[in-house]
Amino acid sequence: MKTVRRISVVSLAAVALAACSGSSDGGNEVPSSWIRQEYRGGGVGYVDRSDTPSEVGDEIHGHKSSQDRVSDDGRVFLRYRDDIVAITPFQGGSRIEVDDYRRGYTRWRPHIGSVWPDPDSDAFRGGGPGAGK
Repeated sequence: MKTVRRISVVSLAAVALAACSGSSDGGNEVPSSWIRQEYRGGGVGYVDRSDTPSEVGDEIHGHKSSQDRVSDDGRVFLRYRDDIVAITPFQGGSRIEVDDYRRGYTRWRPHIGSVWPDPDSDAFRGGGPGAGK
């Protein structure tokens, strides 16, 4: 009987650890492989030759929901757990660029700085398990 209890305890512990290893945001990772498959490589980032940044933002968000979205001056920014997807007008279509949050925030600060937290501030809660919580 003790062996059955041990197996049950070990099984429950494994299930609990697996549940805790996932992030509380449902694994809000940027859909990089999908973006690579869906859009054409274009030097820096990816290109959609026909859709506007707003349409591309809808497509990406529709595939994998972002935490937040900001639109500014024809650009669209999608925030994922550790990354920012920037979609900008490009030759009648759109350019899609993926940056880690810190680099993307620094680069696109004039457009997102008043909306999203600075990664160097105390208000920032990004990163891996337990970070900033």
